[in-house]
Amino acid sequence: MALTGQVALHQDSIADKAVSIYKKMLRHPTYKWLLLILGLPLSIILIPIFRYFSAKSGYARLKESTVQELTQSGLPAQLLQEAREQVRRKHQFFGQSVNEKALEQEAKAWADTKFSNAVDQRMQLQQHTAEPFMFEHAFQWFIMHPARFALSIIIAFPMYVLMLIYSNPYVKYIIERLVMAVLVILGVSVLVFTILYISPMDPASNLLGETATEEQIASFNQLYGLDQPYLVQLWDTLKGIVTLDLGKSFAGNELVSTAIANKFPITLTLTVIATILAVIIALPIGIISATKPNSVFDYSFMFIALLGLSIPNFWLGLIFILNFSIKLSWLPATYSPGNWMSAIMPVVVLGTALMASVARMTRSSMLEVIHEDYIITARAKGLKSRHVLWKHAIGNALIPIITVIGLLFGSMLGGAAVTEKVFNISGIGSYIVDRQFIPDIPSIMGGVVYTAITISIVNVIVDLLYAFLDPRIRSKMKQY
Repeated sequence: MALTGQVALHQDSIADKAVSIYKKMLRHPTYKWLLLILGLPLSIILIPIFRYFSAKSGYARLKESTVQELTQSGLPAQLLQEAREQVRRKHQFFGQSVNEKALEQEAKAWADTKFSNAVDQRMQLQQHTAEPFMFEHAFQWFIMHPARFALSIIIAFPMYVLMLIYSNPYVKYIIERLVMAVLVILGVSVLVFTILYISPMDPASNLLGETATEEQIASFNQLYGLDQPYLVQLWDTLKGIVTLDLGKSFAGNELVSTAIANKFPITLTLTVIATILAVIIALPIGIISATKPNSVFDYSFMFIALLGLSIPNFWLGLIFILNFSIKLSWLPATYSPGNWMSAIMPVVVLGTALMASVARMTRSSMLEVIHEDYIITARAKGLKSRHVLWKHAIGNALIPIITVIGLLFGSMLGGAAVTEKVFNISGIGSYIVDRQFIPDIPSIMGGVVYTAITISIVNVIVDLLYAFLDPRIRSKMKQY
């Protein structure tokens, strides 16, 4: 008997928690529709239950009697007459001419709103404890019985999975960011495909040459589906992105997925190495400049950072090749995957602008934080400057720094084409640039999608770092 009571109590606690989550999700417009759609079989059952209990509830009876009482008192006709006069005076004041039918419709809408407000006010005066029967009450009534609760789980299992995700703020935060990343990738894909579609360049003419006949061009377009309408081509492209089947390129007739898989890791590796080295160097420089403002170190470091921001990548790359490859013969002029020394100059060129930006942002963020009240209080308590700096200042200053690193990492990943061209790197950037002049639509879409996926993943990681570093964000996650 005791075990049976414990099982029943456990079922009640689960049901109560499910009701609480369901009620909270119904207050959110997006999750409300997801609940109704994912739990459609259960929603269909709950609708007649909701209507039945709504009609039988004390609130519904009170509202019905209040409406009848006010209607018998002649309030609707009085409000309608007042609304007609107010609408007529409004149009006369603004010099507007309106027909009687439109005036009557506007006056009726106005009177109905006032009558509804009058009903609500009367009900509040008559009975403060009356509450409407809500949709979550129907859900609560249904699942409080163990058999019905089990049935609801069977017929609305996707809905309960969504509720389980919503109940954990950290999991919900990650899932929401991943969903937004997917939407961004789809949006970028649609935009890029549309730009390529309306481009005046003709892939068939560019590839087959000026001597190509109309029959050859028509056969090329039919082979690659370029003769299909815009929506058909767009659907085929999006379907290929979802299934990771990007088709074959126009030039070379190679599988786009294979070509991207061979070229993208090179760009990603160089970008990651450049980012890590730039951050390792830039953070200490920014911290030293902030802790010693207006000093020789500060002016020197910030001057070098300004130069790093001002120098174009292609010019810096050419200068490196001229000096370290041609004159001194220290480093190879072109990149070779098997020679790690050939990656030194591309990494330095890629990381220069990032290092300069991170150093300046670190200095600015640290200067702002070290003058906050809590830092002054910590120093007033007698804490050592090094302890205050590492324990309180740096952690709070990292939020904008991480934002800059994430944004610049994405721009480096997509904007490494210039550096790749200078050092003859067969990466994704140069691959997209070479194919856009055809335009080789499958190859360009493949490169853009892979880049968008990587940037989206970086943004998700940055968002997670926000929650890890800032307790205020964690608090909002739990309240949301």
